[in-house]
Amino acid sequence: MPETLQLIQRHLPEHLELDRLLRQGARHLRCQTVHTVMVDNIAIPVRVIELGSRSPLVPVIGFFGGVHGVERIGTQVLLSWMHSLIHRLDWDDQLRHQLERVRLVFMPMINPGGIWKHRRSNLNGVDLMRNAPVDAMGPAPWLVSGHRISPRLPWYRGRRGDPMEAEAAALVETVRQRLLNAPFAISVDCHSGFGRQDRLWCSYARTHKPMHNIAEVLALKRLYQNTYPHHHPYIIEPQSIHYTTHGDLWDYLYDESAELFPDNTFLPFTLEMGSWLWVRKNPRQMLDYFGYFNPVIDHRKRRVLRQHLPLFDFLLNAAQSWRNWMPRPSQRDLLTQEAINEWFL
Repeated sequence: MPETLQLIQRHLPEHLELDRLLRQGARHLRCQTVHTVMVDNIAIPVRVIELGSRSPLVPVIGFFGGVHGVERIGTQVLLSWMHSLIHRLDWDDQLRHQLERVRLVFMPMINPGGIWKHRRSNLNGVDLMRNAPVDAMGPAPWLVSGHRISPRLPWYRGRRGDPMEAEAAALVETVRQRLLNAPFAISVDCHSGFGRQDRLWCSYARTHKPMHNIAEVLALKRLYQNTYPHHHPYIIEPQSIHYTTHGDLWDYLYDESAELFPDNTFLPFTLEMGSWLWVRKNPRQMLDYFGYFNPVIDHRKRRVLRQHLPLFDFLLNAAQSWRNWMPRPSQRDLLTQEAINEWFL
């Protein structure tokens, strides 16, 4: 057993940190193992953690991380916020009352095999965020949008006709069961890469055309900018204005939500932390593939682990109070046109 713990500490310390948080917050948290990954003969559970109201009528916000194993900073940021919430619940009456009216869902380590092995893909060589059975509408960039050539190349979707990978299926089923049936839900999938600035992407990426809820996305952007004009400057925009992809899990879930729950609102987002800034400040990180996607110097990592917590608090508050800022039917057409003018023209 000590040897096993040493291996986990070396390759996957996030697993031990999550175990510690689950013990500390046991009286507040509800935890379920939805899949188990075997890596180097060690079983690593993929967990879903819930916090807050059990009512099916409350809004829900879900936080997801570790889809791409090499981008482990996403998992670490979520563990940082879970740590804050668990410790606040020991003394913060306001947070306790808030959680009676909203539910949080965490899936912080979806691809533990990829994290362990420093791979973008899972252990089968499949990019989980290219693995859903949906295709982009119209032209999509070669390779990066997802392909079926070989698992030796990045962005491999898997073989046509195969079922989704177990980790991808676990994420999809979790969102189906815990988010899509809520009257209002937001998902935040934490990644790193793509530029020197942090982006909060509306992660509907299969078409260059605006999604149905583009008015709500613009309303949320304005709400954040008006509420926190001097806070961390996120670029809030649709992902599809940059590129489209095949097999995106959030596209698959958004389309399913629109079909099965047309009266509900589901807004999927990706927090894309701008890792190129870390590389620019420390070019030696380019000598290690891991360094392209994660802050290596300790003080930069600590900064990243704290700088996104105000955003998470804002999104929690926005989800709880969604009826107060969502556009009314009489406003939607105008707001939709304003969103198109801002992002698509």
